[in-house]
Amino acid sequence: MSVAPRRRSILLATAAVTAAATAPAVAAPAGRGPHRPSGPLVIGHRGAAGWRPEHTADAYTYAVRAGADWIEPDLVPTKDHVLVVRHENEIGGTTDVAGRPEFADRRTTKTVDGKAVTGWFTEDFHLRELRTLRTVERLPLVRDRNTVFDGRGSVMTFQEVIDLARRLSRESGRRIAVFPETKHPTYFRSIGLPLEEELIRVIRRNRLTARDCVVQSFEPTSLRRVAAARLGLPLWQALGTSGGPYGHGVSYRDMMTPAGLREIASYADWIGPDKSSLVPPSTLLADAHAAGLKVGAYTFRAENQYLPAAYRRGSAPTAFGDAFAEYAFHYGQGVDAVVTDFPDLAVQARDDLRR
Repeated sequence: MSVAPRRRSILLATAAVTAAATAPAVAAPAGRGPHRPSGPLVIGHRGAAGWRPEHTADAYTYAVRAGADWIEPDLVPTKDHVLVVRHENEIGGTTDVAGRPEFADRRTTKTVDGKAVTGWFTEDFHLRELRTLRTVERLPLVRDRNTVFDGRGSVMTFQEVIDLARRLSRESGRRIAVFPETKHPTYFRSIGLPLEEELIRVIRRNRLTARDCVVQSFEPTSLRRVAAARLGLPLWQALGTSGGPYGHGVSYRDMMTPAGLREIASYADWIGPDKSSLVPPSTLLADAHAAGLKVGAYTFRAENQYLPAAYRRGSAPTAFGDAFAEYAFHYGQGVDAVVTDFPDLAVQARDDLRR
């Protein structure tokens, strides 16, 4: 990277922090939700996936102890219809199942959301079988430091994440919210394992309130099903960068127009776009706020390969770049939350903003 872009990134970040610190207070958009700290919310993406294998008790605990306000479990079902937390229902890359001869015959190819996927799938395992598996780092070539924790964790249920969040809330003296995402809900409904009914049951059983839980999905119909249950919880419409939610006949581009945002506001409280969708000249952030929606950007990571070119340091794709400058820029733009693999860095950047 040349000196000029690097210098521009530093100036831009400094200007963003200065502007945010000196601007008059502006009321946040209306909406239900957990108590908000002074500054944007920090959401631990699959826990603290930058420092521990994702969706493990260690990752969630690390995130909260680092200062995260919410923790994010992705939900997929088992064969006996228990919600467990995995990034995908295919678990060949996040558990040791590929090396377990007793499950060799479970390897198969399925079509999930129109794409052929080969591996081992949670819906083909009873919970008692998944309990025997051990978790591993999903990105060993990027985060080889995390592989030291391979084999130390187990597949958690959503209930166990709720229980852990409550324990960590007591430990930290802060109300930690869970931020579940329904993964591939149309697919799971098509095979007789709908996510929403079981999610609603768990939420009701635990008496989760708007301070305890925010539900997210890329599929509007999934959120509308949750909304119909009248749980009183905030809903978060996640938005991709291309295509559209599976089976919905609408593009993410259309959903991010002022008209599309007004439609989202009829059933949700938040949008969750990729952080790249918020960089000027985009007006998405202002348009969403005008529609009464809060905005949480995803996914913030520290490695060069995930950072815009201006924030990279050196040429190694897995080396850490200037993550603080990226947080400062987006905080200065006025996002309401960040979803991050490195919640400790996001919290430190937020502390810088406060100062």
